[in-house]
Amino acid sequence: MANLFCVKDKVVIITGGAGILGRGIAGHLAEEGAKIVILDRAAEVGEQIVADIKAKGGEASFYLTDVLNKEVLEQNKKDILAKYGRIDALLNAAGGNMAGATIGPDCTIFDLNIDAFRKVVDLNLFGTVLPTMVFADVMANQKEGAIVNFSSESALRPLTRVVGYGAAKAAISNLTKYLAGELAIKFGEGLRVNAIAPGFFLTEQNRTLMTNPDGSYTPRAESVIAHTPFRRLGTPDELFGTIQYLISDASKFVTGTIAIVDGGFDAFSI
Repeated sequence: MANLFCVKDKVVIITGGAGILGRGIAGHLAEEGAKIVILDRAAEVGEQIVADIKAKGGEASFYLTDVLNKEVLEQNKKDILAKYGRIDALLNAAGGNMAGATIGPDCTIFDLNIDAFRKVVDLNLFGTVLPTMVFADVMANQKEGAIVNFSSESALRPLTRVVGYGAAKAAISNLTKYLAGELAIKFGEGLRVNAIAPGFFLTEQNRTLMTNPDGSYTPRAESVIAHTPFRRLGTPDELFGTIQYLISDASKFVTGTIAIVDGGFDAFSI
């Protein structure tokens, strides 16, 4: 029987592929035989990731992009098709938060920096919508392709003070379900759209927030862990299997799903 989880020779686009999670996913899928296309604005980092993948015998390319600029994305599409001829999967991993879109501990909603809020919504929501509009068009013509959006634990329940990011990710979850129906009904069952909702993962980006200089957990991390049945934070590599499942034939009858990867945080109750 064929390996249902096989991604060999699939052309996989990863927006935000130079980020912490994106680069890890790129490396894993390349090891599994996928042809990786990294789209990011961090050219030096992106090119290094490509070099690392190729040094291990994998196939990868980097293209400078702006996920909020459709013209740039259209040029990316032309370049990708010229090199690979098709697009099998799109991982919308571009996103992030910023301090101004988070309510300070001594502030209220009335102190929210609306410009920062708008930037966070733009990056996360429109930074998912625009790449999908551009690259899913190729999938529609192929009559097959898998899209994985990046939602978040904060889309499932409001996290203290995290207003902008949570609102944007909640919109992505809703968008995912809409697109799943829209694309399948109009272009066939070969097009699938799902999302992954990571919980709390320890990365270099949040290490100072979650750990003290001596390596012990901060009060915030301890609070998260206390509400996580696994009693620990996740590590980026624990997302790889879910991503691979969602872009492989193992999930051929799965669309419109939000896959929660959080060690049980969302299921926990007191």
